Amino acid sequence: METEKIRVYDEEGNPKGITTRQDVHEKGDWHDTFHCWLAGRQGDRDVVYLQLRSETKKDFPGLFDITAAGHLLAEETVEDGVREVREELGVPVDFGDLCSLGMVKDQIALPGFTDNERCHCFLYKELENIDLRFELQLEEVSGVAKLDFGELAALFRREKERVVIEGFEVVPDGSKRTFVREIGLQDLVPHSAGYLEKIIESIAQELNR
Repeated sequence: METEKIRVYDEEGNPKGITTRQDVHEKGDWHDTFHCWLAGRQGDRDVVYLQLRSETKKDFPGLFDITAAGHLLAEETVEDGVREVREELGVPVDFGDLCSLGMVKDQIALPGFTDNERCHCFLYKELENIDLRFELQLEEVSGVAKLDFGELAALFRREKERVVIEGFEVVPDGSKRTFVREIGLQDLVPHSAGYLEKIIESIAQELNR
């Protein structure tokens, strides 16, 4: 398999060159990613969707995460990142359908793994029949869940320790199994508190327009 090439930057955003994805996480270089959150009005409440990462993923398997996200390759533009929504979720979204939430820095530091991201963040609000439109890329995403947006905000702000989510996951025989469960921050990819706070604030502003 061809090695992915990633464009890297210093902390101020000045280009440093191109390297491999493995080197990016070993050396902690800043790099571009694309994040798309699916959130909007359903019935009488605002909801937000999370993806369940596949158990076969190298990084953070089996944890809940941003609805769709991924690295931008060296030859890609931010607009090209919309492919993540199509590939991971099977939802045919065009870049023009998205609301920009700006660029937000995110840092995850673990032993042997340093992820310094320049996250180009977007919101997709057109949720009519969205639950019927998911066709998951199972090597990346094994399920999708949703919860009340206010509940997720409270979790991110440490105002609640646990929240209830509902969704489905694809089991080994290929069938879908629905679930309702409680999760805490330990069940999510450990994005930085600054990133989570900024994202919640930006999504709330868009939902209130």
